[in-house]
Amino acid sequence: MKKPAIVLMVMMLLCLMTSAAWAADADKTAKEQAKITKAQTEIDELSTKALANLYAKIPAAEKVIQDCYAYATLSNTGMKLGWLGDAHGRGVAINKVTKEKVYMRMKEMGLGFGLGVKEYDLIFVISTEDAWKSFVSGKVKFATSADAAAKDGKKGGSVDGASIAGDGIWVYQITKKGLALEASIKGTKIYPDKKLNAPQKETEGGADVASEKELKETGK
Repeated sequence: MKKPAIVLMVMMLLCLMTSAAWAADADKTAKEQAKITKAQTEIDELSTKALANLYAKIPAAEKVIQDCYAYATLSNTGMKLGWLGDAHGRGVAINKVTKEKVYMRMKEMGLGFGLGVKEYDLIFVISTEDAWKSFVSGKVKFATSADAAAKDGKKGGSVDGASIAGDGIWVYQITKKGLALEASIKGTKIYPDKKLNAPQKETEGGADVASEKELKETGK
């Protein structure tokens, strides 16, 4: 076989191998994005149920949520949440003004809901832009209702049925049975979920898919 023919065959083989690798990467990325989308959908459904439970217990809360700057729901389901595995403390924060949506995680650190309650919802009312930025950045340091009220210059919360959780932030505490809790969330850590908030990248086909590199970086 002549040398030019051999070179051409090698080049074609390399092209086929490269194309196969690209296709495999694209398929893997698409599957990862499908998992992320599924998890986001499940959290959105938990949020809808949390609000429904809240409105059933405290009807006036519906107008509070409608009129607030932003709100967030965190659900501790006590069970696995699809692909994500441990579902404790998953939720979403929604800015009513900018329409921004940030998926959040929650971790109890000693205090908080150490009352043997495994299933509950936290619904946060966020009243200002500064409070929003603090909340979605994970920088909020939750205090007891009394401490927060003193710091906020108020005695008790100004949102009916809710407790003051921090500067410009109130929280409704509801069990899955619809019973309001009086437990403090002091020491609870709430922070953005890097994987579920991963930046999206448009593929050649036009679909929004996060790159494999971005998924690895955000999963750290």
